[in-house]
Order: sequence, then C-alpha cells, then structure tokens
Amino acid sequence: MQEKYSPVRGRSFPLGAEWDGRGTNFALFAENAQKVELCLYANDVEENARIELVDRDHHIFHCYIEGIHPGQLYGYRVYGPYEPEQGKRFNPNKLLLDPYAKAISGEMVWDSAVFGYQIGEAYEDLSFSALDSGPFVPKSLVVDLKYDWEGDTLPKIPYGQSVIYELHVKGFSKLNPKVPENLRGTYAGLSHPESIVYLKSLGITTVELMPVHQFISDGHLQEKGLDNYWGYNTIGFFAPEGQYSSSGTKGEQIHEFRDMVKVMHRNGIEVILDVVYNHTAEGNEKGPTLCFKGIDNEIYYRLEEDQKRYYTDYTGTGNTLDTRLPAVLRLIMDSLRFWVEEMHVDGFRFDLASALARGSHEVETWGTFLNIIHQDPVISQVKLIAEPWDINEDGYQVGKFPVGWAEWNGKYRDSVRRFWKGDKGILSCFAQRFLGSPDLYRQSYRRPSASINFITAHDGFTLHDLVSYNEKHNEANGEDNNDGESDNNSWNCGEEGETDKLTVNGLRNKQKRNFMATLLLSQGVPMITAGDEISKTQKGNNNAYCQDNEISWLNWTNADTEMLAFTQKLILLRQNHPSLSRREWIKDNRVAPDGLPHIAWLSATGELMDDQKWELDDENTLRVFLHGEGINGKDENGRDIIDSHFLLIFNGSEHETCFKLPGIEFSRNWEVEISTAIKQAEKGKFMAGEALCIAEKSILVLRAGYIPIHY
Repeated sequence: MQEKYSPVRGRSFPLGAEWDGRGTNFALFAENAQKVELCLYANDVEENARIELVDRDHHIFHCYIEGIHPGQLYGYRVYGPYEPEQGKRFNPNKLLLDPYAKAISGEMVWDSAVFGYQIGEAYEDLSFSALDSGPFVPKSLVVDLKYDWEGDTLPKIPYGQSVIYELHVKGFSKLNPKVPENLRGTYAGLSHPESIVYLKSLGITTVELMPVHQFISDGHLQEKGLDNYWGYNTIGFFAPEGQYSSSGTKGEQIHEFRDMVKVMHRNGIEVILDVVYNHTAEGNEKGPTLCFKGIDNEIYYRLEEDQKRYYTDYTGTGNTLDTRLPAVLRLIMDSLRFWVEEMHVDGFRFDLASALARGSHEVETWGTFLNIIHQDPVISQVKLIAEPWDINEDGYQVGKFPVGWAEWNGKYRDSVRRFWKGDKGILSCFAQRFLGSPDLYRQSYRRPSASINFITAHDGFTLHDLVSYNEKHNEANGEDNNDGESDNNSWNCGEEGETDKLTVNGLRNKQKRNFMATLLLSQGVPMITAGDEISKTQKGNNNAYCQDNEISWLNWTNADTEMLAFTQKLILLRQNHPSLSRREWIKDNRVAPDGLPHIAWLSATGELMDDQKWELDDENTLRVFLHGEGINGKDENGRDIIDSHFLLIFNGSEHETCFKLPGIEFSRNWEVEISTAIKQAEKGKFMAGEALCIAEKSILVLRAGYIPIHY
C-alpha cells in the first residue's frame, strides 16, 4: 500500500540521508539527470512509497520528509536519457543505492533485473531493461549517528614505532576457540578480550583491516559456490560491511564497528582501513546497475574518449572512478573525512593508488587527488599509505609518491625474497632495502618511515607457502590455475608442498625465521600479514580472494607456537632498541665522537667493505655494524637517543661462512640477541677479534655488551 508523505524543500547539504530527530533530509548529486524519485521500502522487497525530489540546487536533488526515522530502507530511481554509446545509462527501473548511505542492508540477488540492459539481446549492453531491480538489490538505510565515544582519541603512534598487522576481520577470529562462537568473524570478535590480549602480546601497534566498506560478491563466483572474500568490490564508501556485524545490519554495524575501534584505542592499538576508491562493484558495460552507473555514469566513471560505451580500466576490475571530476573527488574526500571524524579510524591504505592519481592518462603524483588530500586539515593528519601501482605498465610508482605518504614497498618484498632464495648480484639492493630504501625516498625529503616493508600480504603466498611452493596451486578458485601471480620469487626448499622430511622442514622453518627477522630488523615500517607468525598455509593458493573458508581463515588450533614466540621476541627487540627503527636516515659518511662510523659494512676479515667487494658479492653475505650513538634525532624530552651498538650478519648463501669480529674499538664483547639457526645461539657471548662461523641460510644479531641504553 502506498503511504502518504508530505515532503518539503529541504537542503542540498549534506549529501545523503540526515535524520534530525523529527524527520530526514535526502540529498543526491546527479548532474545530468532529468528527474529523481526517492523510493521507501517496508522490507527488502516491498516498496511502499515513491516521492519525487522536485527541488534542485547545484545538480543536487533534495527534500525533507517529517516522520522518516532511523531504520527506514530507501533507494533512488533516476531518470534521464538511455544512450549507452554516449555514456548515458539512466534507467528508472533500477533501484539505486545512495552513494552517501551510512549503512546498507539486504542481500544482492543476481537476477537479470539488476542489469540495465536485456541479457541475451544482440549487442546486449545497448539494449534497455524494463525489469524492476528493487526486490533483488540491497537498500540504503537511514541511521542515527549519535554515539558516546567516552573521550576516545586517536593514539597517533609515530610511524617509526609502528608494527602494522594486516588482517581480515572475518578470517582473524572465525576459527578462534577462545572467542565466543556468535562473535567469531565479526568486529566484536576482533575486539574481544582474547583477540586484544593476542595482539598486545605479539607487540602489534596498528591493525590494517582489509576492506570493510560495504561490498558485494560477484555473481560468477556465487555460481561456482565461491565468494568475494577479500572485499575489493565496494558498493558503499560510507557504510561498514554488514556481514561483519554480530549485532545486526539495521544500523547496528555502525555501532559495533565504533565499539571495536574504541576498544582498540583503549589498548593503544591503531585501526587503519584498506580502502578501494579506484573502482566499484558495478564493473564494465556488462556489469550491474546498482548505484553510480544509474545516477550519472559519465560523471562517476572514466569512459573511453572515442567510445563512451566502454569503460577505461586501470584497475583490472572493469571500471575506474574518475578522480579528475569534482563530484568524485568530493565523494572520496567526504568518505575519508567521515571515517576519521565519525568512526575514529587512524589512517588508510589506498588500494591501487596510482589509478587514483591519474590525470588525463599519466600518473600525476602532484596532481589533483594527492594535492587535495595534502591540504585537507583532517585527512592529512592521519596515516596515509599508498599501494603505489595499478595494472598499467606506467602505473608502477614505488618511491614516487609525495611527502606525507608512506608506500607499500614492493621493491623491498622482491629484493628480500630474492636474497633468501639465493639469487646472485642482489647484495647491494638488499642493503638498500635493509636501510629503509634511501635510494627511493631520501632524495625527495622523505624519511625511512615512507617505506612500508613487507614480505607477504593478503595477495600472494603466505610466509609458510613462500618457503614451501615453487608454483602457485590455485585450482580451488575454478580458473584452471590461470589466476594469480606466476612469478613469486619463492623457493620450496627442495620439495613441492607439505612433506614429512625433517631436513626440508627444518630448512623451511629457518627460512621463515630469516624472513621475519629481516623484516623486523630493517629500517622503515614493518607490516606482518596475519597468520604468518603462526605459519598459516593456504596450501599453495596465492590468490585466495574467493576462498571464504578454511583456506583463508587463521587456523588457531594448529598454530606454530615456536614461530609465534620467535616473532614476539623480534618485535620486542625492535621496540626496545631505537637503533633498529630510526626516524632519520643513517648517515654512512658520519663518524661518532669515539671515531667509529655511524654504520659500517664489514668483510669476512672484519674490515670495511670496499667497492670491489660489493661488486664481487658471490658469497651473498652481509655484515653491518650500527653505532648506538649514531641515531640522528632527539627523544620527547630533547635528549640524544642512545642505544647499544649492533652487529647484524645475514648469510644468504648455502654454506657456512666464517667471520672475524671487528677490533676492540667497536666493542670488547658481543652478546647474541637473535639467531635464526637454533644451534648457532648456544654460545651466548663472543670477544672482539674472535672468529665465529655463521650457519648457512641464517641471521645472527649481536649486541655490544657495554654501551648503556637510555632513550
């Protein structure tokens, strides 16, 4: 039954649906639309009112309706020309989500009605569908944003003191027997006391959540019995994903997310979001019409200049949002500001950030998108991390983002993997990565914290699989193993897949320790992928985006407790010793008051490396001395930061290598802090000038035994 409402003019700002205690103001930007109708729903399928938004200011249709309260489901129908060859795809038969919806409710049903064209027609994307999509698509929800933050503030942990932990909200707690079953896989499960105890005991300062903006799963995956587990398929940039809410999806997801953030902050842990502003779930011309495509296709998406029927695709997903246009920039900026101000998140990791920074075609690292973020007084003050590439050849921009941005350092990942795999000619590059990649960041006046160092991420092999498989094994994805990256710089240590051979497993365990130790001893900001510290395996699947099951979830029952303890020890060492996480660059031409260099690269004889030895690096071994008084910078009280001297030895070769410790001027004695070869750590102390042998494929960390520590 059609209900009666009495809309009045309302306001064009803010965009979205805003409840004021008596009623709700609705505002929708649709520059090229001719008419807009607000549709109110009694439930997921029953439309009970349709109201035309007759007032329009600055391309924004708006109205105010008294008596519309939180919990009301709604959507829009937008009228205009349907001329796909000209980039216009208006179709009022399609119910559209509000781009500014703060919550989205209901499931996506992949019926033919969700497409703007008639499936099966010749040149089908040029045809017009008269089917009503209303019963088959999710609905926007009017919400009440009031919330008691109880004095919550952002921890603002400096990059140099950060240890980032990339995790999936569902996968982290789904199998954790210590979390109540009804909370597993949810925001509440992530912030459950058992989860917090684990994160704090590990030493994590910052969790980076894989996408939690509302997303949908692809129809072709559901036909195979699979799901879009990762969530890089956004359809709502303001709405927290409802499936991760244990308390409901009628607005409860907002409060549960905020509760999670508040608990994290109380425990000194930051929350960063992995955000996907480069594309949406609507795909290309063959994709569904759910939101932007039907509101104003040619305003929101990049279209091919000479054939506007088709979408420009820099993302590999079918479409690219057009950040050159004010409406799209406003949408993204409003979304980012909302998540900082209303949801209290501590920063963002931007998926395929190069696609966002493109001008007419080229990536513009001082272009409109990056400039507008740089000048924003809210967004510029939180952590900003770029995935500095997209799918085009010119999209690889590692080291080229501006001041204020950190970057996922793909060159770090590749160099470290190659070093421990045993590739030759990699020593100089490995040394640069260990130092925080000054070759990439120092010339642009950025600090080591610009480099987000990682060995693994959600996309690719887990750490355990990196040392267990030479080839990807993605058969479970249903694409004949053709998906996923083929060049992984992995090494199976002599046998493909799981094995009972003690020698192979022993080497694999050592290699995992080598990777984790390298990551946490390097300058820059370490990022650990959740599960690597407990030897999580995906059975060789390096593209588990569609595996919402035990392949992807953390297996707490079979956790590798030895690897966990080793990782905890490494993080604690890093946090206790500022020499291992310096704010400023290590100056290789500086000398401390005691006459020792701030950093020294040593040969097997304990002498300084010369250029010829760098070039003849066949032994694949690096020995580096870090001066504890060579830390450029002051502590919060203005005092010089002083630490112990450290001597780090990385033996990436396949044979034991011997080394003469430097003279007494460096230190009278050295104590073993970390060894990735278990037997190697049995002798805990060495004297100056003493010879010691380093096991093949291993790391030895020595600390000078006489320098007082204060910082």
